[in-house]
Amino acid sequence: MTDRPSARRKFGSEPTRELAQRLSGGVEVILLWHPEIHLVELSLHDIATGAGFQIEVAPCDAIDAFHHPYAYAARRDLHCTEGDGTTAADG
Repeated sequence: MTDRPSARRKFGSEPTRELAQRLSGGVEVILLWHPEIHLVELSLHDIATGAGFQIEVAPCDAIDAFHHPYAYAARRDLHCTEGDGTTAADG
């Protein structure tokens, strides 16, 4: 676990913690833990297009969501945000 600058959003006295991070094919996936509010968050960012999403993840699903973020998001019926702030469903 590290405290990267990108993972230093604060929800109280304890900074957000990065649990895992990977970069594959220009897509960055980060698993974050917000200890003050006991929340696990998955963040995905496509560096080339700017598209991405952030979702809350049940702790028991965290590793599965980290390794399969698109499948996890699809099961939750989420839409990726495009680089301009619209969603993929907006067209």
